[in-house]
Amino acid sequence: MMAKEKKIENIEDLPGVGDTTAEKLREAGYKTLEKIAVSSPNELNEIASVGEGTAVKIIQAARSALEMGFETADKIMERRTKIGKITTSSTELDNLLGGGVETQAVTEAYGKFGSSKSQLAFQLAINVQLPEERGGLNGNCLFIDSEATFRPDRLMSMARGVGLDEKEALKKIFVSRAYNSDHQILLVEKAEELITANNIKLIIVDSLTSNFRADYLGRGTLADRQQKLNKHLHTLQRLADLHNLAVYITNQVMENPGILFGDPTQPVGGNVLAHFSTHRLYFRKGKDSKRIARIVDSPCLAEGEAAFQITAEGIRDI
Repeated sequence: MMAKEKKIENIEDLPGVGDTTAEKLREAGYKTLEKIAVSSPNELNEIASVGEGTAVKIIQAARSALEMGFETADKIMERRTKIGKITTSSTELDNLLGGGVETQAVTEAYGKFGSSKSQLAFQLAINVQLPEERGGLNGNCLFIDSEATFRPDRLMSMARGVGLDEKEALKKIFVSRAYNSDHQILLVEKAEELITANNIKLIIVDSLTSNFRADYLGRGTLADRQQKLNKHLHTLQRLADLHNLAVYITNQVMENPGILFGDPTQPVGGNVLAHFSTHRLYFRKGKDSKRIARIVDSPCLAEGEAAFQITAEGIRDI
């Protein structure tokens, strides 16, 4: 008589995972079957010192327990009904984004300095705290600052602008200064516990590429830089999917000297970032406080532009 197959409910139930391995996984933040199911064999090898073959079996068992195979499109559509959207405080910009910055996605904004990429980051950090009927998610924000541009006084002005208590609003934004690319990667990888414990519904990285540009100089380091950037982006997307939260990243630009006519502005990050961002926006300055946002790439949003302005109270329609 065949033995009944053991039901997998906890990490210890996975084949090849004993008490010691389970402890190592939990210490590294891999506390659920979902987190293990979306990891790679190399990750488990580094974290728990298990062989590649064992790591593959562990991941496959976690995926089987969660039924992470093919599914019909109607089930995916049902899951997408749970997507939330954060208002930008501009009706025009919200319409361009299909209702606001959405969860389960990575929204990227690139543009020259002063184009208001960080202003949108600040506005979203405040607006995510609003109730759903006002365009928020009743949640808190995790903010990674890589350029030393985080300004709580600006956030207080924006909080007053939407009717929130400014001191209470600041308490709901968890900020960390990323001093280099490795530190930035570590902050995102260790964010899981903070997300669960503090109802985080938005992760902001301002900017994503600044530290990578500073740490990897010259063509000889380009492959290593892009590989680490790719893994970093996948970690952000995984958090967005597992916790139904929004990810907003800003990106720096460079000018292509080969373009003689038209706009020479190009985003940093190469094809890795270009292919990865769910929604990609290009910001540019207009006259006075006017700003223009253009959809560069999106799987579901139509191409178009939206104009908005920067006021003392934050982002608003013109």
